[in-house]
Amino acid sequence: MTTRKKYTKEFKQDAVRLVTEQGYARTEAARNLGINTNMLGRWVQEFQADENDSFRGNGNLTREQDELRRLREENRRLKLEREILKKAAAFFAKELN
Repeated sequence: MTTRKKYTKEFKQDAVRLVTEQGYARTEAARNLGINTNMLGRWVQEFQADENDSFRGNGNLTREQDELRRLREENRRLKLEREILKKAAAFFAKELN
């Protein structure tokens, strides 16, 4: 069974900076760091796509994902409350007749 290596956010950022700021070729930088060229390429793409949210780690959501999750939960709760109020209104309307 093979265990996956985990790299810190700082290591990934430094590796990306070798390519983007210092002008190293991806293959040369990857070879010097002892990592796969394709992996370094993915890191560069992720970093260039969104520098602030790159390399969040497993299970860490972006601000948009976190807000979407919160809004979906709020929407579910509000629908449930509305259903309860509908049933209560129907019950009391029936009691008045």
